[in-house]
Amino acid sequence: MKKRPPWVGPLVALALACALFAALAPDTFLRSQSLLAMARQTVVVGVCSLGMTLVIATGGIDLSTGSLVAFTTVVLAKLLRAGVPALPAALAAVAAAGMAGVVAGTLVGRARIAPFVVTLGTMSALRGAAKGLASEQKIDADPRGLDALLSADLAAPGLWMTVALALLSFAVLTFTRFGRHVFAVGSNEAAARLCGIDTGRVKIAVYTVSSLLAGVAGVMEFSTLTVGDPTDSMGLELEVIAAVVLGGAPLSGGEGSVAGSMVGALLITVLRTGGVHLGLPSWVQEIATGAIIVVAVAVDRVRRAREAGTAAR
Repeated sequence: MKKRPPWVGPLVALALACALFAALAPDTFLRSQSLLAMARQTVVVGVCSLGMTLVIATGGIDLSTGSLVAFTTVVLAKLLRAGVPALPAALAAVAAAGMAGVVAGTLVGRARIAPFVVTLGTMSALRGAAKGLASEQKIDADPRGLDALLSADLAAPGLWMTVALALLSFAVLTFTRFGRHVFAVGSNEAAARLCGIDTGRVKIAVYTVSSLLAGVAGVMEFSTLTVGDPTDSMGLELEVIAAVVLGGAPLSGGEGSVAGSMVGALLITVLRTGGVHLGLPSWVQEIATGAIIVVAVAVDRVRRAREAGTAAR
């Protein structure tokens, strides 16, 4: 029996959610501007989920994503206010986020500290660093053209950058030795080590790439806010983890799908937007989203158990 791709389930759920909201709110949900707004709102979670897919595929977790995004917006705003041109400022901010990933990856990969503990610590440290750099207030800055990244039209560069990053991530995970090593580490780290894979180096690379992508998401976030906000993106890491899990990646590692993670990110956006169009209070939307995530994971576990049983026979 051929194994079903992990993105099929979330894609069906996305189609059903779209059909439901289109039926209940046809005058607003299906408007082109509404669809474009959902695409723009998916960018930050979608870009972060690309990095989280790598992390979870190794059997790890990254709780610092939201803090990294906020930290990036603050660094970028500080540089822009200091007169640094837009492109160098954006690259420097992303590099600063990447350095945080190097530190986290080294602690996880070389010191062998649990990823949960390491990223819980970096989550707090980065949030504190962002508040310190911003003197605990928002930093207004001239975006110098960065606000056009997610402009309100289909030609927004941020949308196409997200597509390009998703395609690149898919190619890396599917066709490169590094991608095979990522899945090998997540499936059985001890066996991967015996096969000659430097598991520590793989983890350092994974957490660095994840943090760099969170930095890119931070630049996208700044393009919509046009301020550096140290309190921004609270709880973003939970949405990102949910998107990856909805996309079919088990938290135990060894598997992961770029396509599934992107569909999961879009599904979260559709659920939130659909709730707004139906006039549901935010607390109802949060309960519904949480329930859907739990049900989706439970269904996925049942599917995996059946596939394992079929393979055993």
